[in-house]
Amino acid sequence: MYTRKLKPPQNKSFFLFGPRGIGKTTWVKKTFPKALYLDLLEAELYTMLLANPQRLENLIPPKNKEWIIIDEVQKVPELLNEVHRLIEKNKYKFILTGSSARKLRRKGHNLLGGRALTYSMFPLSIQELGKDFDIEKSLSYGHLPTAYIDKDPKKYLESYVKTYLDEEIRQEGLTRNLSAFSRFLEAASFSQGSVLNLSAVSRECGVERKVIENYFNILEDLLIAYKLPVFTKKAKRRMIAHPKFYFFDVGVFRTIRPKGPLDQIEEIDGPALETLFLQEIKAFNAYNDLDYKIFYWRTSNNVEVDFIIYGPKGLFAFEIKRSSRISKDSFTGLKAFLKDYPMAKAFYLYNGTRKLYQDNIESLPLKNFFNNIADIL
Repeated sequence: MYTRKLKPPQNKSFFLFGPRGIGKTTWVKKTFPKALYLDLLEAELYTMLLANPQRLENLIPPKNKEWIIIDEVQKVPELLNEVHRLIEKNKYKFILTGSSARKLRRKGHNLLGGRALTYSMFPLSIQELGKDFDIEKSLSYGHLPTAYIDKDPKKYLESYVKTYLDEEIRQEGLTRNLSAFSRFLEAASFSQGSVLNLSAVSRECGVERKVIENYFNILEDLLIAYKLPVFTKKAKRRMIAHPKFYFFDVGVFRTIRPKGPLDQIEEIDGPALETLFLQEIKAFNAYNDLDYKIFYWRTSNNVEVDFIIYGPKGLFAFEIKRSSRISKDSFTGLKAFLKDYPMAKAFYLYNGTRKLYQDNIESLPLKNFFNNIADIL
């Protein structure tokens, strides 16, 4: 069992969002062992509270002083009005976990008006894995807790993806055409780490462009994908406008991505490495409350930097490559970015073994960066 880096508030209710399977339930039960635990995936409880959310009060012992956990709160969004009332009336402390923000956000449900903080949980971070971190294993199977310790991570990940299709998509009624959505997932996986082209994905899976746009929004709402915006602050060049796309975990991406004899290794390994970097940065940023914003940078003539991190401690540019060699073209994007933003700190992360310095760019071995991220950001 790994120790998570998430630091909960002491005396204030909070939401905890994150995809299924990342350990939210395990964490809340371990961190708050005396809490009253209510699981909305339990059919009888779900039916009872869906019919009458006010019954929530009847489930709480009189003069309760312990935390109250409501797991998968998005299943019954109307409960939030009752939670709000009980916080005001009885000063109860709630922990509200969810694997989807879609219903809560789209229908304008009560998000407790500042009476509850919002936290996010991510797949296991490298800091949480500690000495168990194995970069090759991480790049193959990702960081879902069960995938990292399971004897057959490949089979677990296949089951995980299918569960998302069956439980999250079908049961929530997010799309009527599950086979089309399944084709879309495969087509979307070819966009991993790439600038999002909705028209191309639409042609690939034979679904209308507007439907494809909605499907991508569903992935974001279910917290299993991110769109990374382009960095345009005080831009001196013409920039492209479209975001880049990433599934939230390396293992999930690899499981969804079809593989065949014509696929080149770098077509999958490159996006996998970028995904590992992104999920690590997002976890580090959230757990340490750093308030960094994450972007990429790409000009209209296709000069690109993989990741731009902008926040209270400065501006950082990262180019990431699986190669163990550095060529004369390796720094093209970083040099162009530094020309426009000379105050930035630029890093080239690669699979070599030595730190190198050239043209205000620091080249770092991947393992060095992942093991010492706190010293860099």
